[in-house]
Formats: sequence, structure tokens, C-alpha cells
Amino acid sequence: MQNPSQSIPHNWAARFFTIWGGQAFSLFGSALVQFALVWYLTKQTGSATVLAIATLFAMLPQIVLGPFAGALVDRWNRRVIMMVADGAIAVATILLIYLFATGQVQVWHIYLIMMVRSLGHAFHFPAMQASTTLMVPEKHLTRISGANQTLNGAINIIAPPTGALLLEVLPMQGVLSIDIVTALLAILPLAFISIPQPVKAEETGEEQRQGGFMQDVREGLHYVASWPGLLAILVMATLINFLLTPTGSLMPLLVTKHFGLGALEFGLMDSAWGFGVIIGGLILSAWGGFKRKVVTSMMGIIGIGLGTVVVGLAPANMYLMAIIGIAFTGIMNPITNGPLFALIQSTVRPDMQGRVMSLIISAATAMSPLSLLVAGPVSDAIGIRTWFWFGGVVCLLMGIGAFFIPAIMNVESNRNGDSKSGAVQPMVTVAD
Repeated sequence: MQNPSQSIPHNWAARFFTIWGGQAFSLFGSALVQFALVWYLTKQTGSATVLAIATLFAMLPQIVLGPFAGALVDRWNRRVIMMVADGAIAVATILLIYLFATGQVQVWHIYLIMMVRSLGHAFHFPAMQASTTLMVPEKHLTRISGANQTLNGAINIIAPPTGALLLEVLPMQGVLSIDIVTALLAILPLAFISIPQPVKAEETGEEQRQGGFMQDVREGLHYVASWPGLLAILVMATLINFLLTPTGSLMPLLVTKHFGLGALEFGLMDSAWGFGVIIGGLILSAWGGFKRKVVTSMMGIIGIGLGTVVVGLAPANMYLMAIIGIAFTGIMNPITNGPLFALIQSTVRPDMQGRVMSLIISAATAMSPLSLLVAGPVSDAIGIRTWFWFGGVVCLLMGIGAFFIPAIMNVESNRNGDSKSGAVQPMVTVAD
């Protein structure tokens, strides 16, 4: 069921990075639009409730439809999925441009467009991640994940000020039109470069797939549930997202109430995080991580926990200590996420990767609204810094504890989800 590196052509880099470059432009355009829409809602309404509802609309497709989108990604042509997803997002943006240009735009229009854009991303992300496995040799997957993390960090730094500058010189529809151009830049390479499709089970005679689409969804759930190491990593990702998502939302209050500082210092915190992500991504791209990807990822989780604790422990007169902590957390983010995605790409069956990727993203995203609901009242009651201490310490202990759980440490060799019956295989210890 695996697609060995030997089947990947020698000119893989030119083909892959042509597609990757187009996707990079598309991600930048999407980030510009996201910033512009959030800023518009902020200026027009000044309502925290409106912003919260907008965030919820942007999350819902990932949470509710993610597992189903993953099943379709594994069933359909992934290149076509990415082209349609980018095209649908562009069409939604064109509709929004028309509404702005004619003065008809309303808040609920923006909610719906944000939902459509999120739905497109729910299909696009797993399709691109699963396609990477079939286009890049396994030995380079961790480095590619590092490059992806670097790209995301750079976009997070560049897109907001660029969007703010463009909003000063262009009308909203002018800013939104940039997303149309970047979407076309993403679609164009896909129109000319083919993406290999995974070998499906019925083609190899390994299993009979009956029951259609819903059976595909159930197979994805069973695949993860029957693989203890993968299931444990999914649970860890969900818990970490629950613990650490609120730290970003609480950061403005930490800066103003604890450190007694202003918007400039809050901006510096955001920049420190972004630069940290870029540095971490570059380190991972050059280094490639330990031989066992899970070891690199667990070390990253320990680092994230440590950095979060440092931010929480920083006294009111040691703002610089918090800057160092948040930058270190940013560095550790790619060290955690990059190997995790590479691990999934190199160990999960190619025809299952869309479902597994979507399950992980959906489960982690689902924790965001829940954690924000819990963290707000808790922080108001016992102090903002407490959430940083608690979240950081639990994250730190989870990373350390994982080294004592064989199912997690041997996840790369115990590919239980690949067995015909889905039964648990004997554990095999693999040394670095």
C-alpha cells in the first residue's frame, strides 16, 4: 500500500516546488483577506461578539465536515480537489467584491463567505498534505514540513502589516481582488503538473470496500482507533490545543494588565512568535530532525511547554523574559508539528492520509471554542498567568511522559492501521 521513494522521479523537486510556490501565493492571499475582513468587522461593529461569531463560522467546516472531507480526498482526484477548492474560494471572494463595490455588504454576508472559504481549506489542506507523500521522497518529508512551517510563520508576520498598508491605499474590493490573482497562481501549476494518486485497496485485492462514502469515513475512524500510537498522538494534539489556544487570546490582557504595557509591546510579542516559527522551520528544514520523527516531535512539545511556563512566570518588570519565552515557543512549534505531519505522511497508508489528516485537524480545531469558553472565566477568577503556568506544565509533562509510552515511541514501526483486520500488532522497539 505504500508508495516507495523509488517510484518518485528524480526531478521531483522542480515539480513539487512549482506547485508549492503557487500554494504559497494562495496562502498569502488568503491571509490578506482574513486580516482585511476581521479589521472591517472590527471597525464597523466594534463588537467582540461579532468577532467571536466570525471565528466560529471560520471554524465550523473544519470541525464538522473535516472527517467527511478527508474521506472524499482519499476517494477523489486530489489535484482536482485542490483546483476546485482554490477556485471555489476565489468565486466566493468575487461575490464579496461585488457586494463591497455595490455597497450591499452586510455582516452576515461576511460570515457566510468566511464559512465557504473555510470549507475550501477543509478540502485543500488534507489534499495537499496527502499529495506531498506521493511527490517527495520519504527522507525529505520532515524538511518539507519544516519549509511549510517557515512559510506559515513568514505569512503570519508579513500579511497583517501588508493588509493594513493596502487598506490605507485601496478600497476593500481592491484588497480582496489580490486573493483572486493568488488563487490563479495556485491553480495554474496544477493545470499542467500531474499528481500521483494512491494505490487503492480494491486495486491490490487487499480488502473489499463496500458501503461507499460512509464506509470510507468509518474506515478512517477505525484506522486511527486500531493504531494505539496514532490514537495517543491524536489525543495529545487535542489536549495541547485545548491548553494552549487560550494563551494567544489572553496575550493582550497579559501585556496590558500584568506588564502594564501597550499595543506596541503586544505587537512585539506577536512578532517574537512569528520570528520564532520562521527560525524553527529553518532549523528543521536544514537538520531534518532525529531518525525517529516522534522523538523530534515530543522534544518540541517539551519545548513548547517550557516556553509557555517561562511566559507565565515572567514578573511584571521582566517583559523581556516573556518575549524570550514566546520566541522559544515559536521555535518549538515547527519542531513539533513538522515531524508530526511527516510521520503521518511516511507511516499512514497513502489512500488513508486524507482521512487521518482531517481527523487530527478536526479534533484539534474542535477544542478551540471549548477551551476559550473555559479559559476566560478561569483566568478572570484566578488570574491570567495561571492558565499559562497550568497549560505549560501539563504540556511539558505530556511530552516527557510520552517517552515512557511504548505505543507512542514505536508508532513509526507499529503500523497497526495497515493490518487487514485492524488488530493490534506486537510492539517492536526501534533504536535511533
